[in-house]
Amino acid sequence: MSQLLFEEETFAIRGAVFEVYREMGSGFLEQVYQECLENEFSSRGILFVSQPELLLSYKGEPLKQTYRPDFICYEQIVLELKAVKSIAPEHRAQVLNYLKATNLRLGLLINYGSHPKAQIERFII
Repeated sequence: MSQLLFEEETFAIRGAVFEVYREMGSGFLEQVYQECLENEFSSRGILFVSQPELLLSYKGEPLKQTYRPDFICYEQIVLELKAVKSIAPEHRAQVLNYLKATNLRLGLLINYGSHPKAQIERFII
């Protein structure tokens, strides 16, 4: 059986995500979940950078516009948080764009707005 990309790291992240949902439930703004996850990641020893600025370029020239994913964990996994009723195609496109901008291979789209549990979608490029 083949192993998932960054399986152990993803397992740790998922545990933190579901713990935040267990404590908070749905209905809060995305920023609330962002802060809760920062606390949970810290308490679990999960390495993360919160809202890092990603520099973009076009044909080798730097752009003024930047991207800010919600987290980069373990220097290799992009996390994007949502607190919406359902995940939309533009949310998925956002994660894929973050992966392209970072040259990272794995992204997780996390939705805290769903009920009865948080949704996690996995993207690999």
